[in-house]
Amino acid sequence: MHNQLKPVIESAWDDRSLLQQPETRQAIREVIALLDAGTLRVAEPQPDGSWTTYEWIKKAVLLYFPIQAMETIEVGPFEYYDKIPLKKGFAEKGVRVVPQALARYGSFIEKGAILMPSYVNIGAWVGSGSMVDTWATVGSCAQIGRNVHLAGGVGIGGVLEPPQATPTIIEDDCFIGSRCIVVEGVHVEREAVLGANVVLTQSTHIIDVTRAEPVRFKGRIPARSVVIPGSYTKQFPAGTYQVSCALIIGQRKESTDKKVSLNDALRDYQVAG
Repeated sequence: MHNQLKPVIESAWDDRSLLQQPETRQAIREVIALLDAGTLRVAEPQPDGSWTTYEWIKKAVLLYFPIQAMETIEVGPFEYYDKIPLKKGFAEKGVRVVPQALARYGSFIEKGAILMPSYVNIGAWVGSGSMVDTWATVGSCAQIGRNVHLAGGVGIGGVLEPPQATPTIIEDDCFIGSRCIVVEGVHVEREAVLGANVVLTQSTHIIDVTRAEPVRFKGRIPARSVVIPGSYTKQFPAGTYQVSCALIIGQRKESTDKKVSLNDALRDYQVAG
């Protein structure tokens, strides 16, 4: 089925007049339904640890908007006016959803996940055992692994345009501390711990300060890293200023149970969660 849908999506992307054809609209809606069911993913891990992003699926998400009509959505006393319906059927899906949590149709929430009052956008994937905590947001097409905790107020950025951009990825067993921001397709590898208020963009300097000489990364947090916000000195025409960065100050202990080590890692390095 996927091989049949892809050329239809690619043709419509190149020629928007095809959006008027019923078969094109049907193909787009099939892709969104498959995303909603978890049968398709915008990006997925490979056996070698790398990730593959499927641009044509992101294109289908973008093409879904112009073929959808605005409509009023009523949820109890609340009213919304939008093109994308809300996700439904959480009980049979085995997903706990606390009132005021919202997930858009076309996102996938795996059985065993918990949504506190939060927001999950279309195209996103949230794995089993993960908690999207209060006022946390998971942006369009972001990939959240299994047993991840997105603490209060975390912002995981979405990415649709340009379609070739890599979505933001949080791998399995990560802890993302309160008010962290992870955007622009940054990749946080498995079991990493981000202390409160860490901000990660593609231009953020990520500096490992655990060795005699600093080691710098961009766009990626290595597996099992413990990270806190920091700053470095930079010279500008107007003077010398401090620029925000992220500091890798240690590693999670592999010998410690994953669930326990989240708190242990923060205590070991006196990091706020």
